[in-house]
This record gives sequence, C-alpha cells and structure tokens, in this order.
Amino acid sequence: MNKGSLFIISGPSGSGKDTILSEVLKACDNLQFSISTVSRPMQEGEKQGEKYNFVTRDEFIELINNDMLLEYNEYCGNYYGTPRAYVEECIDHGKNIMIEVDVNGAANIRRLIPEAVSVFIMPPSLQVLRDRLFSRGRESSDVIDKRFAQARSEIQRASEYDYIIVNDVLEEAVDDFLAIIRSHQLKTEKNIKLINEVISDVESCDR
Repeated sequence: MNKGSLFIISGPSGSGKDTILSEVLKACDNLQFSISTVSRPMQEGEKQGEKYNFVTRDEFIELINNDMLLEYNEYCGNYYGTPRAYVEECIDHGKNIMIEVDVNGAANIRRLIPEAVSVFIMPPSLQVLRDRLFSRGRESSDVIDKRFAQARSEIQRASEYDYIIVNDVLEEAVDDFLAIIRSHQLKTEKNIKLINEVISDVESCDR
C-alpha cells in the first residue's frame, strides 16, 4: 500500500483559506482533515470535534510532555496544536490528510515530515486583505490592525512554501489547489506500486 500524502495550508487571516479548504475537502473523497487541539474555552457556534478538540490547559501540557503533538504554539494565553497520532495513522493507511496551521507550525511539521506538500494562500493585494478584514464586521479597528500586521509578517515567509495560490476568484483558487493535489498524486514516487505491477504483467506475458 502506498502511503498517504500530507498537505499543509497556511495563509493570513482574511486570505480565505478556510473557504478554500472547505471546498477542497468537499471535492476530494480521499482527503482527511486534521482537527486541531486547543486549550481555550469553546465559543458560541463551535462544536467539539468539528474544527477543534477542546481540552484543559493541563491536558494540553500533558500532550506536550508525552510528545503527542506534531506542532503547537501559545497564542493569547491559549495553546493550539496538531495531534501526531491521527496524522501518522492516515499517512500509514494510504489516506491523504490536510493540516491548517500558521507559518511557525508549518515549519515545524516540515522538519518532522519533509515530504509534506505546503501551500500558502495569498491575497491579491494587502489592500484587498484589509478590505476583507473590515467587511467581516466582527472585530474592532485595533484588532484588525493587529491582524493586518501579523498578515504582513506571514506573507514575508510565503517563499518557504512549495506552492502559492492567489485567492482573487474563489473558484479559480479552489481549482488551483485541486490541481496541486492531482499533480502530486501523479509523481513517480507515489506510483512505484503501479510501476511494479505493470512490470510484473509484462514479465508474465513474456514467459
């Protein structure tokens, strides 16, 4: 059995990565999503196990101490991390899996799993990004300014990724992501089993 592939998606707040990810997951049967573990309280509208698994701070620290996370970080006093076991299980059983993380988390995962395919979602411009943040109407100007400053910092690290997708037109961005997945599955290293099967058939016909 061929091993599955790990895809990493990152991008600044307002880049539309969550929407792209949702559409890509709908289009791919053999693509799982890695649910992050967080130590913050559940917010209104959230459900356990949907996008996050909510644990206590002590439980999260236990995960760290037992080396059960691929990556983690602390933001505003809360921990966020990627469980190791589920990701490794998917890959070992031939399933592709997607992880949504920030630039630091992506770097940590690439160090542990160098063959991971990383994709950075880029806004068409910083002005468009700022407009998107304001149009959501969920946050104050101060919070948006902080998110915008963080976005500029993240974009400066986009060159660390294998692929860049500019999210100007959503449908095109989704198609670009699907093309990356398809092309990766066609790589020679992903098809050694097929090659060997065909060679075996040829040898059988020659006997």
